[in-house]
Amino acid sequence: MCGRYVLGPATFDYWAALRAFLGPLDIRASYNVAPTQKVLVMHRMDQEPVFKAMRWGLVPSWARDTRSSYRMINARSETVAEKPSFRDAFKRRRCLILADGYYEWRKVARSSKQPYYIYRKGPPLAFAGLWERWEQASDFLESCTIITTQANAPLARIHDRMPVILHPDEIELWLDSEFENADKLQKMLRPYPEDDLEQVPVSTFVNSPQNNTPACTEPVKEAE
Repeated sequence: MCGRYVLGPATFDYWAALRAFLGPLDIRASYNVAPTQKVLVMHRMDQEPVFKAMRWGLVPSWARDTRSSYRMINARSETVAEKPSFRDAFKRRRCLILADGYYEWRKVARSSKQPYYIYRKGPPLAFAGLWERWEQASDFLESCTIITTQANAPLARIHDRMPVILHPDEIELWLDSEFENADKLQKMLRPYPEDDLEQVPVSTFVNSPQNNTPACTEPVKEAE
């Protein structure tokens, strides 16, 4: 799964350098993004890129309330096209969830886990995601989920799942809401090449979402 990640200055700077209009977003850089917090999402509206702050944890448009969001921070690639909570968004509301990197935990003892920071050598990451708009009376909520797939070989020793990281040449098609070829979309939902990702052990300081400083990503000696 992917349950914590980094949305740092590098991500904002990268998209700004590409002349992407981020606008006045109600979101700040974070070294420890956690479920139900606001995250930076990119999707298309009238074929133009739109950047928004959305709640991490998808709430289907048909849900009675918003309490389901914590349970839907991830969508499995194997079932995303069929599961009622995700299938309509998979057809029409695909998005990017933008990040510097993400955290994952490896079990090293009966009651102990070693956290790792995983990032790409080069530009920030673009996770494959889905988004929804929930409305009730005058209230509304825009929310999102990160699609996960099987981990590549080096990351599998840490966790058996990883977020789907899109290649730059896949982004345009993924965001095209008029493109509905499920087979081609499904082929994008694969493990990211292992040679392009770094994994470094970090301190358990990251375990608490209240800790939100660059110290979260600083390498430490790996636990035995």
